[in-house]
Amino acid sequence: MQLYNKLSAKERAALIDEAGKDRLTISFYQYYKIENPQIFRDHLFLNWDKLDVLGRIYVSYEGINAQLSVPAENFLDFKEHLDSISFLNGVRLNIAVEQDNKSFLKLKVKVRNKIVADGLNDDTFDVTDKGIHLSAKEFNEMLANPNTVCVDMRNHYESEIGHFEGAVTPDVDTFRDSLDIIEEDLKEHKEDKNLLMYCTGGIRCEKASAYYKHKGFKNVFQLEGGIIEYTRQVKAEGVENKFIGKNFVFDHRRAERISEDVVSNCHQCGKACDTHVNCANEACHLLFIQCDDCAEKMENTCSTDCQEIIHLSYEEQKELRKGKHNSNKIFKKGRSEVLKYKK
Repeated sequence: MQLYNKLSAKERAALIDEAGKDRLTISFYQYYKIENPQIFRDHLFLNWDKLDVLGRIYVSYEGINAQLSVPAENFLDFKEHLDSISFLNGVRLNIAVEQDNKSFLKLKVKVRNKIVADGLNDDTFDVTDKGIHLSAKEFNEMLANPNTVCVDMRNHYESEIGHFEGAVTPDVDTFRDSLDIIEEDLKEHKEDKNLLMYCTGGIRCEKASAYYKHKGFKNVFQLEGGIIEYTRQVKAEGVENKFIGKNFVFDHRRAERISEDVVSNCHQCGKACDTHVNCANEACHLLFIQCDDCAEKMENTCSTDCQEIIHLSYEEQKELRKGKHNSNKIFKKGRSEVLKYKK
């Protein structure tokens, strides 16, 4: 019985090209008390692997957080399987604004302590006492209210390429970093201001809204379905778009363009640009913004040091990586002294 992905990303990409069929990029989440996450995880893998589902799915005792790609022709079967699971019956599915058949190249279903790393002790507050959910139209109305403080619950590298007009965009590396910072900055307005939050698909706001209500905020609101659902409603219902730039996504696409505005700059030359790349030096892999001219000049690397390294032999590069653990703890996304124009 196969319970893990056995194909490399390269092999999977070749199969997708060979099949020549459209795929749908989808995301969803649901907070729910799962008694045995490992059994549930295996159940999902066995059923979704048969449907050629690919993606990154986290399962924990508190629920599920899924970002995946499914063949369009298998979508109804996939939806039928979701609906067969009691707490996922009718769950809102966020369909990507821009589709890419290779948004995911492996099926990874992992058991985690939490479906979002928030650093919170859920036993200390009622996680079900959430903020009021708003549609795109309602969100715009609340955004226009002078008594509203709109806060972006995403990280700095997400908000730098796109955000809502007038939103507060905390300069943080992780979701957990933002929680205390926002509370401290708004501590004088817990009762007299509307706290309006948004994130990519809604999952971070779901937990944050309950946390802030626990902390004494009286008027807490969140964008239902996040930026993804907001964009869908804008297009379907003719609602005015208040989001400027790109929406950062955590797959091979890296972003979806929501408006034509370019609100960020190349981290190497300062030119207007909103294209995130990873440094070509595998030992670095830094996520940063790079324009086409700098990409050509620097050969897709973030620094001259990394540019020199990519010209070494594979064995020499492998030797340099020995003993180094490549993670966000060392290589902060979009943060490095070599990025001259990082705001």
